[in-house]
Amino acid sequence: MKFQLLLGSLLSQIKVRHWWLGILLWIALVAPAQASVILRVAIERGVNQARVGSSTTAIVKDSTGRTLGQLPAMSSFYAQAVPGGVALDKWQSGLFWIEPSGKGFVYIGDRWFRGRTLVVPTEKGIDVVNWVDLEEYLYSVVGGEMNSSWPGEALKAQAIAARTYALYKREQQRSNPVYDLGDTPDRWQIYKGVSSESPTTYAAVDATAGQVLTYNNNLILSVFHACSGGHTENVEDVWSNPLPYLRAVQDYDQNIKECNWQRTFTPTEISSRISGVGNIREVVAESFSPFRSVKALRVVGDKGTKVLRGEEVRTALKLRSTRFNVTRGADGSFTLQGAGFGHGLGMSQWGAYNLALRGANHLQILGHYYQGVALTPIKAK
Repeated sequence: MKFQLLLGSLLSQIKVRHWWLGILLWIALVAPAQASVILRVAIERGVNQARVGSSTTAIVKDSTGRTLGQLPAMSSFYAQAVPGGVALDKWQSGLFWIEPSGKGFVYIGDRWFRGRTLVVPTEKGIDVVNWVDLEEYLYSVVGGEMNSSWPGEALKAQAIAARTYALYKREQQRSNPVYDLGDTPDRWQIYKGVSSESPTTYAAVDATAGQVLTYNNNLILSVFHACSGGHTENVEDVWSNPLPYLRAVQDYDQNIKECNWQRTFTPTEISSRISGVGNIREVVAESFSPFRSVKALRVVGDKGTKVLRGEEVRTALKLRSTRFNVTRGADGSFTLQGAGFGHGLGMSQWGAYNLALRGANHLQILGHYYQGVALTPIKAK
């Protein structure tokens, strides 16, 4: 099934590099600080069908690289799982490549992306993967993770942290035959495609091109979060495994209203989110980190007791953070008064914002939140 697509004024807002440089980025390994790295970002995973298309006429290829035909510009088609592979418009194959001509963008789901598209069958349906140059991926991620109107030094710090994180995850996923990263913040980074690009994200990425953070010559796990509520955490108090560069430091986000929160739960609401305990009788913060984040939360019901630990405390109740106090209301409800947004490890984005306003540059910001790290150029293999 075919659909017409509208780009509106989008194309006029997007930075386009010279075509000859685009060719070089795809095929060349140049000086280490400029080395091209391609990321495989899964936009759709395990779905029965997905809409795909291109802003320009696109070449469609099969698993052998043979050209099957073309998709017309500004139209979308459903790619669907079929026995033995994938169907796309009038073709069926083991997989499909969609490669836009000229300076075109690809369409996946309901968003536009740079690069090209791979549609591949899986046990659960199909995966739709965006193959994109690392630096162009970051144009979108920086704008997805931070407000593009924030100070340039904060955006540069975000660009380096996001580049490092993407490559760290890529290394972890090297045995995955289909993708390196997803596009959601639960395990990956926010990647919305060209809609979150802007002149300020281009500037931040270009100014830091090819730069990553390392510790003892290895990429670091450069995690970040919205705000910590005054102090970040040591990684072992959240995820159990100690890392020398993810150490607790003073934060600078106390004036941010989004970093202060309150949630009230009825006993029934807690029971529905924590199985096996029955009707809730008590919710008690059992142990704390040195900076007053809850490390263990004991939930007592009439059918049993469960102790949530570390990050599980936040995810089980869908809380903004683990830095909170619990009080019991006269009606039996439980109120959690908290500070912070996220896991509290690594760089605080609102902290970076405030540090930049105070005159700190991006290297000072990164050096504050990631202890003992080095700034290193990418070395492609």
